[in-house]
Amino acid sequence: MANVLWHGDWIARTRIISGLILFTHVLFHFLNIGTGLISPEAMDTFQEARQVITRSLVGSILLYGALLTHAGLALWRVAERRTLRLPPGEALQVALGLLIPLLLIPHLVHTRYAHEIHEVNDRISYIVILIWDSISVWNQSLLLLIVWIHGCIGLHFWLRLTRWWRRAVPWLIGVAVLVPGFALAGLISEGRRMWDLFGDPEIRAAALDYFNWPTPDAFADLQRVTQAALAVFWALLAIAVLGYLLRKLLARRRSVRIRYVDGPEVVSQKGMTLLEMSRANGVPHTSLCGGKGRCTTCRVVVEEGADLLHPPDEAEARSLAAVKAPPNTRLACQIRPTDPMTVFRVFRPEGRRHRTHASQGQERQLAILFLDMRGFTARTTGQLPYDVVFLLNRFFDAIVPAITGAGGAVDKYLGDGLLAVFEARDAAASARAALAAAEAVGHALDRFNRVLGDENDQPVRIGMSLHLGNLVLGEIGARDHAPRTIIGDTVNAASRLEGETKALGVELLVSKPLLRAAGHELDPSCWRMFDLRGVAEPLAALAVARAADLPERIAGATPQNAPA
Repeated sequence: MANVLWHGDWIARTRIISGLILFTHVLFHFLNIGTGLISPEAMDTFQEARQVITRSLVGSILLYGALLTHAGLALWRVAERRTLRLPPGEALQVALGLLIPLLLIPHLVHTRYAHEIHEVNDRISYIVILIWDSISVWNQSLLLLIVWIHGCIGLHFWLRLTRWWRRAVPWLIGVAVLVPGFALAGLISEGRRMWDLFGDPEIRAAALDYFNWPTPDAFADLQRVTQAALAVFWALLAIAVLGYLLRKLLARRRSVRIRYVDGPEVVSQKGMTLLEMSRANGVPHTSLCGGKGRCTTCRVVVEEGADLLHPPDEAEARSLAAVKAPPNTRLACQIRPTDPMTVFRVFRPEGRRHRTHASQGQERQLAILFLDMRGFTARTTGQLPYDVVFLLNRFFDAIVPAITGAGGAVDKYLGDGLLAVFEARDAAASARAALAAAEAVGHALDRFNRVLGDENDQPVRIGMSLHLGNLVLGEIGARDHAPRTIIGDTVNAASRLEGETKALGVELLVSKPLLRAAGHELDPSCWRMFDLRGVAEPLAALAVARAADLPERIAGATPQNAPA
């Protein structure tokens, strides 16, 4: 995961680090405001604890250094852009980022600057009563929401390349909504309290003295500094926009022709990356990380003109090596064509959203379970179709909860059988979940057969296999009709292994790779070797007569000095 998170050049990494510092500060600052719902004392205590770090020399350098660095890199990105065409999420993040300084500068001037220069006691209560009952309270509330949304979008763009992010998103959305809601509620609570207190002349006078309320001259100075700081920001933004326009003007004199295999032929400005050229000309081009060089979904096969390209830098070479890309494959977000080229887009969005990222697939090392009902054809011969469906549904109702309860998910139903996969944080956890599921299925089958016995019906017999290996998870099928499923040699091996249970007369075969991943080293005499059709190497597995007895079978086959 570390490699995925830190792909990209030093500018991308600096932006990530500075953004994380700012996001951490913002999170605790908003939680601090929210404690106004609890008590003024809790809010002040929280603020004092925060300022031990943020008002220290090291903390101030880190915080304001991160702020200036992050803002500077944002303006630099504006200046160096070749096109303003952006995906909606990126466009929203950039727009919010440019709005933040307009609202943040007055806040910083009336808090940190006022504290350092005019010795104002800038408690949260001070800034709340300062802005209360004016347009400023709406501006600062808007600032809170803009900063939070901007940070959450950036965090999402950074972490969505990880394996755990998709599972965590539903929970984190709740947190993302709760934090600003908590902060705004604290702001309102403290604002009402301070407004009521300021209605009492004696309390008002004491509060003004406690806060060392700025004098009219001090307020005039704060206003001058605010206007000067805003002027500097507008100047820097104008310089960035001017730089962008100058690049556009100079680039018009230079152009390069790009031909896309199975796509259009475009003429675009030299100096742009191929991904920017695609976006500028409306050519669909997948880019999961947003064109930051931290994934390979924008990669292209350069069929003509590869020898005229600049060689890949370290970050691009590392990303391409990770997917074992051939020599003429490059990342569209990293190459800047200067000569005519013919390229083939490896991943094609076809102009549709929400399909491209999921459909590309994700390689994982996971455990899978194959299950099949024995003698199904003979058992159901002569029965009405409705009775057959009824039996199958009763059977699946009985055993599937044992799989899902152990953390598995049914990938597909195969008539009288099923394929289940166990997605977990790592291979060891996936293997342990699969073992627990197999045992639970054995117990569920025993209970189901007792019910059938009470109905004077024949018991159901099954065959199962457990195996672990590399799988590819992705959406497979026609557009808008592509269920998420798994494919790979591991699936084929598990299916063949399950077929061997019938000849052996056992309920379960567990492969050696899965048991080893789960931490079980068995005595060599316990393994059975299987030459499976379509599987290159023989596969060793443990035979278990009854799945419900799996723990005892493993314990009996484990050497005394091996980990249990």
